[in-house]
Amino acid sequence: MLTKAARQASGPSIEMTPMIDMVFLLLIFFLVATTFQQEEREMQIALPEAAAAGPISTALREIVINVAADGQIIVSGAEMSADELKSMVEGAVADNPEQKVTIRGDRSAAYEAIVRPLDICKAAGIQEPYLDTMLTGG
Repeated sequence: MLTKAARQASGPSIEMTPMIDMVFLLLIFFLVATTFQQEEREMQIALPEAAAAGPISTALREIVINVAADGQIIVSGAEMSADELKSMVEGAVADNPEQKVTIRGDRSAAYEAIVRPLDICKAAGIQEPYLDTMLTGG
């Protein structure tokens, strides 16, 4: 008597073994790389002194200026006057001539309230302040 073999589902399957191998290899790589970096820092090197000591390259931090609907200028969660903003931007430009600034104006804010921080940034030496907008759901 002939019996039919049970059909196996022939859907797609994912082989987990290569994926697990890759995860372990990446884990080992990052552990070794971290250990080497730590050993470099722990070397007994007497660094020379300099008048303007500091790292050669610093991470550029973008300044985000928010303009509320009522015209208030807010930077990093703190409300600022135009004079405070001017001194902050001038200090940032003095530290980094290529400082990036983004201005985010509320859609119901008066145009004059958004132009004021733009004018402050241009006067302080920011070459291209960015105006941030939101993509429409189109």
